[in-house]
Amino acid sequence: MADKKVAVGMSGGVDSSVAAALLVEQGYDVIGVTMQVWNDEYAPEDGGGDAHACFGPGEAADIEDARIVADQLDIPFHVVDLREEYEEIVLDYFRAEYNQGRTPNPCLRCNRRLKFGALLEALEVAGLDWDYYATGHYVRCREENGRHLLLRGVDSAKDQSYFLYSLSQQQLARTLFPLGELTKKEVRDRASELGLKVEEKAESQDFYAGDYTDLLEGAGRPGPIVDTSGKKIGEHEGIEKYTFGQRRGLGVSVGHPIYVIDIDAAENKLVVGKREELFDERMQVEQLNWILPPSELENQSVEVQIRYRHSPARARLKEVGEDCVEVDFEQPQRAVTPGQAAVFYSGDRVLGGGIITE
Repeated sequence: MADKKVAVGMSGGVDSSVAAALLVEQGYDVIGVTMQVWNDEYAPEDGGGDAHACFGPGEAADIEDARIVADQLDIPFHVVDLREEYEEIVLDYFRAEYNQGRTPNPCLRCNRRLKFGALLEALEVAGLDWDYYATGHYVRCREENGRHLLLRGVDSAKDQSYFLYSLSQQQLARTLFPLGELTKKEVRDRASELGLKVEEKAESQDFYAGDYTDLLEGAGRPGPIVDTSGKKIGEHEGIEKYTFGQRRGLGVSVGHPIYVIDIDAAENKLVVGKREELFDERMQVEQLNWILPPSELENQSVEVQIRYRHSPARARLKEVGEDCVEVDFEQPQRAVTPGQAAVFYSGDRVLGGGIITE
């Protein structure tokens, strides 16, 4: 593999570090690349909380960790400044979704448009050639009958296929996932064997190191909390502070548990109701990316995941199109949330996915 050059996205964490190390062992010509996205203008008031969030003031330390690992592996290392692109692609999207009463998923946006988009375009502009791009995601990819398939990682607790459903055939053809066949424990053990500095480093669990409302313009505008009849029963502190299905922290009492069942951005109000009103029998999904041809999926029974940690639910796809699909659940699902991704599976195989609109 010495004639094949692989650009490895290195975050400074154990997963991407071991991914790079495994590819070096396999004989690839490896270069490490890291995105710089943090802007000090957003410095959290509390100093940052989780220093290793995806977007936070701990980025400089993470970049230095990635550089140290690259030195250990004796591979070139490049930092790509994508601060402007991150602002436009991720943060502007984040604000726009909340302003429309939807719940954004910045990790999905970042993977699709930055890690597998702007970053690779920047490498080409800089004259850094690569045959393959690799990441530390726990997913698998294989070719079958001339089509590139995306599959869940073997470690079900770490599987990240939910976040990568939007990859195109062209992207899958040029991407390697060295950790797809490994468990998290095996990855940490491998890091220990190699003596990598990051072997015990904590994982990044959050999108932002501070209170994410710091990123929102005009946040904290009070408005009414109403029940399903339209009766006002309280006041909220800004719709961006609430999510579908939320029960705690509403600040109102009606004698029985109530949950957020709708967020009306146009009227700046929260609608609350009983638990049973949280469940939906169907949903609409748009902005689709199909890994298998949609013509093969009409009226098919599939499994669908509507959140990263959601247990896949059986459902049937109706009126399957390139850009929109109607989904009927076999059993009603709780808190189907506009703005989140719905990803369709057949066993371990990712069929495609899109964004929930209603």
